[in-house]
Amino acid sequence: MDDDLAAGMRAQRLRDLVVGRREFLNLRQEEVADRLDMSARNYGNWERGVVKEWTDDKLFQLAAALEMTEFQTVRLFLIAVDRLPEMRPAGGGGCVEDPSLDAFLFDYAVLMEALSLPTFLIDRCWEVKSANAAYRELFRGLSHHPGAMPSSSFLRFGLFHPDAPAILADYRNWQLSMLAQLATSLERHDQDKNLRRLQRDVHQHPALREAYLNDMQTWVLGAGADLVHHEGTARIIRHPDPLIGLQSCRLVEETPRALQARGLTRITLVLTELDAEGAADLMCLRPAPCGV
Repeated sequence: MDDDLAAGMRAQRLRDLVVGRREFLNLRQEEVADRLDMSARNYGNWERGVVKEWTDDKLFQLAAALEMTEFQTVRLFLIAVDRLPEMRPAGGGGCVEDPSLDAFLFDYAVLMEALSLPTFLIDRCWEVKSANAAYRELFRGLSHHPGAMPSSSFLRFGLFHPDAPAILADYRNWQLSMLAQLATSLERHDQDKNLRRLQRDVHQHPALREAYLNDMQTWVLGAGADLVHHEGTARIIRHPDPLIGLQSCRLVEETPRALQARGLTRITLVLTELDAEGAADLMCLRPAPCGV
């Protein structure tokens, strides 16, 4: 009986992870099934955990179809087969370099889930490697925009997703600060291919190119060159929950050494109440955003 209960709890945790990830990406079961080259019925069985045996290949395919980060993939393995992945898929980097560190990252993701504020981990390109439920809730209901989802890249989301201005309320400030962050990151990592690719995409977008070459340079003189400051410049976010609405948002960095060693940074969006009068005054002062 205890074994049955444990198996049931494991199946429910797996369903919560897989279904939650699919819904976060705004994908239907049929769309994920197409990515896996299987019928929607068979994929439905995967979501319900009705699988004779979870092989590494199946789990890696599922992780790829759901655009899972490395940490989410590790969590998928731990829930489905109670172990870390032994090998990465083709192009994924080979064997796990440090199982103890991956285990730490899994535990850290559990810690993040317990936090009430939106929290996420990024690499030096601001690609999102892990995020908690509050972060996912903040961006729920967005249309799918390949390559610019907040689950994959915070900078690309802010610069290229058409729904970004609906969440990043004082959008012009967010936009210029993200362009400044791109410029700063390129100064530090000028050979990084992902950053170079992002810069190229900005230059191919006429309005963003103009902002990057001209407006951002002036903006940096007053606001600084990083998206995150020790002082924490406050911006405005519009939460999708109407009971929360407009919030003052301060980006706070708090990164333990174990994450720094992996080249990762933890960012928390500290949301506080913004009175309606103050929000109206601030919004009236914002210039019109460049098109996304």
